[in-house]
Amino acid sequence: MRKVTKRNLFIAATYGGALLLGLLLGQKYADENTHTGSTGALLLNRTDNLGKVQRMINIIANHYVDSLDIDQLQELAIDELVGQLDPHSEYLRPNQVHRQQETLEGSFEGIGIEYYNLHDTLMTVGLIAGGPAQRAGMRVGDKLIAINGDTIAGIRFSEQTIEKKIRGRRGTAIEISINRNGKNLPLPLKVMRDRVEVSSIDAAYIIDSATAYIKIRRFGARTADDFKRALQNLKKQGAQRLILDLRENGGGYFNAATALASQFFVDKQLIVYTQGAHEGRTDYYSSANGIFGDGKLAVLIDEQSASASEIVAGAIQDLERGIIIGRRSFGKALVQEQFGFSDGSALNLTVARYHTPSGRCIQKTYPSRNAMRRDTIMFPSVQKAHTDTARYLTASGKLVYGGGGISPDVWVPADSNGISNLYRRIRQANLIETYVYERLTKSAPTYAVENYLKGYFLPDKEYQSFLRYIQDQGVDYTQKEADAVKPRVRTDIEALLGRYYFGSEAFFKVRNRSDKMLAEALLALNAGSGHPTAQ
Repeated sequence: MRKVTKRNLFIAATYGGALLLGLLLGQKYADENTHTGSTGALLLNRTDNLGKVQRMINIIANHYVDSLDIDQLQELAIDELVGQLDPHSEYLRPNQVHRQQETLEGSFEGIGIEYYNLHDTLMTVGLIAGGPAQRAGMRVGDKLIAINGDTIAGIRFSEQTIEKKIRGRRGTAIEISINRNGKNLPLPLKVMRDRVEVSSIDAAYIIDSATAYIKIRRFGARTADDFKRALQNLKKQGAQRLILDLRENGGGYFNAATALASQFFVDKQLIVYTQGAHEGRTDYYSSANGIFGDGKLAVLIDEQSASASEIVAGAIQDLERGIIIGRRSFGKALVQEQFGFSDGSALNLTVARYHTPSGRCIQKTYPSRNAMRRDTIMFPSVQKAHTDTARYLTASGKLVYGGGGISPDVWVPADSNGISNLYRRIRQANLIETYVYERLTKSAPTYAVENYLKGYFLPDKEYQSFLRYIQDQGVDYTQKEADAVKPRVRTDIEALLGRYYFGSEAFFKVRNRSDKMLAEALLALNAGSGHPTAQ
């Protein structure tokens, strides 16, 4: 076994997913720090065949009948080469490397707004607390009319173009003309760009008198620190039990996963180990000073919980530290290392597989790169357990499964309405967001967030209005379909309104009111599950 050293490793599933909002926060799954020890020359000088590839490109550049973009040709060759590998090895252009590093580092240089494109006009739907935009006086609901004198309202721009206009170096100014409550402000707001910090914690609050709930969006550089701060605050409010929500968390830094898993143990435990054809076995242990090593613990996972999320869930399950609830996870047990090039591009290359403490490798099979990405993301798992995979035993004899993700201890089926044809058409056309921002945000509520969470439920007449709206947009449905998706759509509208008026945490508080998986977690914890097992 090799000694553990600092490695530039990351573990993030590279699947796609429909984003709720257009964000200027760079929130995409990413890779870790650039490893500078490799160069293109090292690759091309290894064999005669690789030398032939470079010579062929040179011949084409010097002798081909027409002019060509040789850089583009080389990148096509690189894409084809990497395309023959596993689905998670990938070549990143410089701008992709930059954006992904910003994401997992949890900070970027900009103004700190979240927007929604409402009929080709950017509407502010969220502000980073204490960020440049909020300090300059921007408010949720403001519509961006012009940037530095250039009109942007009513004109269709790509997200990349908008980003170039808004983002920029720290310390540089941007002037934004605003329409507020239907009236243009007399003067543009001057916003000074700055470093904006973004937490990897989506929500952290007390559900009942003794149960804390923490949802982690991704595993970034500061995730463990963010988690410790959030949990310490919740402990002060009386939290003795914890529900850790890793649903829709596609992964991130490998070291962030091991650091978070360490928080659930007060002694030294093997969390995970990695091994590959060119990589000897490396063991990763808990630090033996976890902030939550004794309390009851439940971890929520689903088909989009991948990589780093699966390391944490696998360790909790194998070491019988808590209970895993939900649906079978994504199934990514491949570890990538980033090799950087002088132009800022990088190769994220799979160098090892990771194994849970019991020895499980939970990597799913991938007949092709595209099939891997289409699989459980579009179609949530409907079967309870594996029937064709290896079985393992924990120290106390508990049966766990390898291959194809983490199988939960308590299985909660997917909401069939969430994958129904009508609901998919509504979501794909962004009709819930457009309806809410166009029709339901005219005036702020007069009640506090606590009253909203306890007492606001979308009236039936408002749901009927929404049905007429989607019909006007060309979405036809039967009454049976409309009745079936009603609970899901109502919750989505209520949560989005809560987020708009009261912040992102309110979104999850509203959504969790009717969350079956969360309800199962509370039942399990109340029944005594989630206790650490003596080792």
